[in-house]
Amino acid sequence: MAAPGSGRVADALVELLAELPERMRGGQAKLSEQALAALRGLADQIDLVSRDEVDELELRVAQLEHRLRLLERSDPPL
Repeated sequence: MAAPGSGRVADALVELLAELPERMRGGQAKLSEQALAALRGLADQIDLVSRDEVDELELRVAQLEHRLRLLERSDPPL
């Protein structure tokens, strides 16, 4: 006995495989853009951060560390 919904998944897979050659004829760039958009959407759904966001945070941390070092140097010992 098949799992519930497995027929729909199989149908969707068959449909996707049937559409693939047509999509390829439509241009590999368009398919790549769609795949990239799908991956970005998935990344947003699971709350992944982008490389740009990580780079920005690394820069902010480096700036804060630098400021802290400057403050530590300027404070006279008690």
